[in-house]
Amino acid sequence: MIDYYRKHFKAYHQKTFSIDPAAFLSPLAKHLTPGCFVLDVGCGSGRDLCWLKHRGFKVTGFDRSPELAVMARENAGCRVIEGDFETYDFSKLSADAILLVGALVHLPHERVAGTLGSILKALTASGYVLVSLKEGEGTSMDAAGRCFYLWQDKELRRLFADQGLTVIEFFRQLSETGTGEVWLAYVLQVG
Repeated sequence: MIDYYRKHFKAYHQKTFSIDPAAFLSPLAKHLTPGCFVLDVGCGSGRDLCWLKHRGFKVTGFDRSPELAVMARENAGCRVIEGDFETYDFSKLSADAILLVGALVHLPHERVAGTLGSILKALTASGYVLVSLKEGEGTSMDAAGRCFYLWQDKELRRLFADQGLTVIEFFRQLSETGTGEVWLAYVLQVG
């Protein structure tokens, strides 16, 4: 599953890059002022980085796939860190906002709290986080063999509260890729 984003980076780019991210990025962007630094963890080929950069935000991407990181650098013209978000030391960074748009979908539930806590070390004291995960029970597998861990709103709200995050916006959206899946999205703030 992890190799999917290395072996099929071109197909992933073609399937996702043309999606207009306004519907899920605008709820976060309205809380930020131009010039804020946004870290996009799991940036893929840079779609969200481009959208934010064109609205006056300073952006840095982060992705595990070297191939997608190269594409993101080319597409967004910004720094993209290559690394594994489960082991990377995020305390070296200082972001006003962090994007986790679908970034945690392949992590088993028991590893999400620790990983999220590590990523949050990059967030400033009054920073914001945008998290989106698929709604459902258990897991689902797509045609490419990727395993997705599904969530319920109640368990995510408990997880966020345990991390010291307050939900300031919540919305459900159908997948823009036409799969019929529902995404749970949260704009969170420290405190």
